[in-house]
Amino acid sequence: MPPDHPTRHTITRLNHRGDGVAPGPVHIPATLPGEVVEGTVTDGRIAAPKILTPAPYRIRPPCPHARACGGCALQHASDAFVAAWKADVVRMALAAQGLHTSFRPIHTSPARARRRATLAGRRTKKGALVGFHARASDTIVAIPGCLLLHPDLMAALPLLEAITALCASRSTTLSFTLTLTDTGLDLDISGAPSPEASRLMTLAHLVESASLARLSWSGETISQSVPPMIPFGPARVTPPPGAFLQATADGEAALLAAVTSAVTSAIGPPATIADLFSGCGTFALPLATQARVHAVEGDAAMITALATGARQATGLRPLTTEVRDLFRRPLLTAELDYGAVVIDPPRAGAEAQCRELAQSAVPRIAAVSCNPVTFARDARILTQGGYVLDWVQVIDQFRWSAHVELAAAFSKADS
Repeated sequence: MPPDHPTRHTITRLNHRGDGVAPGPVHIPATLPGEVVEGTVTDGRIAAPKILTPAPYRIRPPCPHARACGGCALQHASDAFVAAWKADVVRMALAAQGLHTSFRPIHTSPARARRRATLAGRRTKKGALVGFHARASDTIVAIPGCLLLHPDLMAALPLLEAITALCASRSTTLSFTLTLTDTGLDLDISGAPSPEASRLMTLAHLVESASLARLSWSGETISQSVPPMIPFGPARVTPPPGAFLQATADGEAALLAAVTSAVTSAIGPPATIADLFSGCGTFALPLATQARVHAVEGDAAMITALATGARQATGLRPLTTEVRDLFRRPLLTAELDYGAVVIDPPRAGAEAQCRELAQSAVPRIAAVSCNPVTFARDARILTQGGYVLDWVQVIDQFRWSAHVELAAAFSKADS
């Protein structure tokens, strides 16, 4: 049989990227478990499968760019399927560590809710092209009908195209980190050296006409008409350029509700809370309305933004901050004298910090994670130290993607 002969395959599962997997294994994008597909296998992958037997939960993708764009991996699946699959991803990660718990209903952010996104821009013969990368490709796909991004982000696409035409070369790709804030759009550009003075003047005029709150290049502010402000509880924070922010305001609210529930016992909220990997204050500032909070973060600029926002807010209880690399220097067991801990680490998880927490007497822990595998590893460490994993809730901010985020509650068994 020649190597380019089409063959039939039955999809048995999805992998972590949302691609279908058939025995072999053969990885096949845009397919679903139970489907029979046909296509040519190249390097263990079928790039353009023909669906012979569709799954009952297959739907027509709502976005006109779904076939070409890499921004969404699961638009061909029903919301109910995606919700169940994401919960199962977490269940399987926990089961691999010998853990089981109850699951709260998934919370999924609506379409057109993404307030933060990173887009790519490249000069072309005819001008400029701005959009998302195609799946597993350097090709950029224009997204004029995108259903992910907030309308205010979509309205900025012409500006990004103008900046690309002005500042990019044919051999470079600009990266635009665009954030919607209460006071306007915040834009950080990277991927190429900052433009020379003459182009900076033109760039400044473009930005002024677009009414951006702030423009920065590789983290360095170029112009600012008004500080970009993000509300966290009663505080308003100006994050550093390009700083981490929850992808949707809706998802952030769901995470905050889950965290608040996790740290609150039957007798009410704790008196003291440590917020580890606190960022700019997503949880620390709202929680400080009901408890004394100590916020710890390795990025000094984020801690400065958090502390400034706290000083200018009213209605907060005492809030202290600390710049500390929690990977290399976790809070030690003796330092963990709090009524509750919130921990929201990057994808790598927080193994070292969880080993200290496991030996502590902290009554309640609220965990937030964007990686079910490292979360499950860290959860196992905590349960070995006497904690009970009370519940998990999947918070789906990255609609139609394979990305899985969650919040979870732990309580000390003897507390």
